[in-house]
Amino acid sequence: MRIIAGSLGSRRLHTPKGSATRPTSDRAREALFARLGPVDGARVADLFAGGGSLGLEALSRGAATCCFVESGRAALLALRANLADLAPAGAVVVSRPLPAALD
Repeated sequence: MRIIAGSLGSRRLHTPKGSATRPTSDRAREALFARLGPVDGARVADLFAGGGSLGLEALSRGAATCCFVESGRAALLALRANLADLAPAGAVVVSRPLPAALD
């Protein structure tokens, strides 16, 4: 699992332990961002973030901010490890379940 493009391109990501979370594959993220086009300055919400691969990809490609929402313990550990390793600007973590996190 890695960041595909942008300022953090090719950096490896931590993934949650166990089978409760399935990270978004490199191929799926590549297809999504090819379809979305430029995300410079965008405000992104990575809901059910897991290890944060989708939001980190957006930040790497120029998104201004990303709110990562995750409540699973293993996923939060992986997400926080990724944020510590990559230190992207504009990252915010909300560790509450949905829909309560949106209040």
